[in-house]
Amino acid sequence: MAIEMKVPPVGESITEVTIATWSKKSGDFVKRDEIICELESDKATFELPAESDGILTIVAKEGDTLAIGAIICKIEAAGQAVPSTGAEAASKGETAAPQVIQAPEVPKPATIGSSSIVEIKVPAVGESITEVTIANWSKENGAKVNLDEIICELESDKATFELPSQATGILNIVAQTGAVVPIGGLVATISIGNEAASSNGSKENKTSSATETKNSENQVAGHPTPVAAKILEEKGIDPATVSGTGVGGRIMKDDAVNAIKPLPVPTSTLPSVALPSTALPVQVVAVARGMRREKMSSLRKTVAKRLVAVKNETAMLTTFNEVDMKPIMDIRAKYKDKFKEKHGVGLGFMSFFTKAVCVALSEFPTINAKIDGEEIVYNDFCDISIAVSAPKGLVVPVVRNAETMGLAEIETEILRLAMKARESKLTLEEMTGGTFTITNGGVFGSMLSTPIINAPQVAILGMHNIVERAVVVEGQIVVRPIMYLALSYDHRIIDGKESVSFLVRVKQLLEDPNRLLLDV
Repeated sequence: MAIEMKVPPVGESITEVTIATWSKKSGDFVKRDEIICELESDKATFELPAESDGILTIVAKEGDTLAIGAIICKIEAAGQAVPSTGAEAASKGETAAPQVIQAPEVPKPATIGSSSIVEIKVPAVGESITEVTIANWSKENGAKVNLDEIICELESDKATFELPSQATGILNIVAQTGAVVPIGGLVATISIGNEAASSNGSKENKTSSATETKNSENQVAGHPTPVAAKILEEKGIDPATVSGTGVGGRIMKDDAVNAIKPLPVPTSTLPSVALPSTALPVQVVAVARGMRREKMSSLRKTVAKRLVAVKNETAMLTTFNEVDMKPIMDIRAKYKDKFKEKHGVGLGFMSFFTKAVCVALSEFPTINAKIDGEEIVYNDFCDISIAVSAPKGLVVPVVRNAETMGLAEIETEILRLAMKARESKLTLEEMTGGTFTITNGGVFGSMLSTPIINAPQVAILGMHNIVERAVVVEGQIVVRPIMYLALSYDHRIIDGKESVSFLVRVKQLLEDPNRLLLDV
């Protein structure tokens, strides 16, 4: 009996994953606990091991996005026939499409004479998706198809995806282009075992088939699929001006997405207008105005949902202050070379801020807490989340027990996490469980901002760029490197007095770094 492998739960807030890469191919023999594919969520990339020994049948292709619990692949126990989940092939005499019904878990090939029939049915493509539309057939009725070859394109209300063949044989299309088919509904069949009979036909039959294929290709040339037609209509582009890359020159979805509306041909003559003799001639210049659409990544969609939820569910408020960075800059200038020589890592600003925040959190524990229902959960440790800009978007790895670390240890850990973030190798454990967040928009030139809380935390500190400003020190106007700080906090449990006092305490520690060493 085949074992269905499904997307496992990978985190409290993760609802879907993407198939990053397959380590094994469909039809390969795999062993229990052997890595068969790599899954990618909006937070981390992790490996999926086989749940038993047997023959692998891949259901979801690389790049597919699956909901938690969706089927990824099937493993047939060794010694049993590999189940085929492809389409049934049309036998002679069949004239009507069968009634669409819910597919069994593992459809088995039916035998007709010396041929086997396998059914291709609509796979589960998402928890809330109940039906799909046949957008385009890549293969024609009666064509020979190979295992895993793309035969059609399906479109749901959320995404468009390709359907591969589940066997090698002769294709018989059941659901035509534009048909709406429920999940598990029959779309095609494949006949296995009669390829030889098909190939041993007369030369006249081959010639006739080739002529029919050519005529069919001529009919679809320049004709868009339903998905492509919709995109072209939105862009206001005539399909006749678009070159198709599909079978027979058919216009596919990618062709429509990449299509650009032709510029109007500028006229060589302008309407005659009575102009003063001193007026200059008017010149019309055509300007290209292109548009393109890109699907949001899983990370971007999740970040968007979380940020909107925070704004709607918290009483968020931001307070500001400024810090004279000269004392810290003087320390860095004096000791940075010796520091790097001894510890193998540079002395940056982030370690000073992290250390100062840990001291201030110990004095204002509510800012290091979180809300759980009608209770406040206080943390006696400081797991500081550091916002890092990664190639796929913003990630927030966590420096654990930062209150016990020295400056060198903090710098080393931040560097390690930042390197893994840029390589997209952070694990879920490295990005969950923070108690307070620090984000540094100053590296991109931000002067001032109101950062959004990283739920379920209740506060976040925003750093900004350092700018030389005229300030008054001991009655004298001097130029000092100043940074604005912003503390966004949840007013439901943090009062204004606590938030302002916390930020003032951080300012004191940064402007007099000796306090960090002496713990005063």
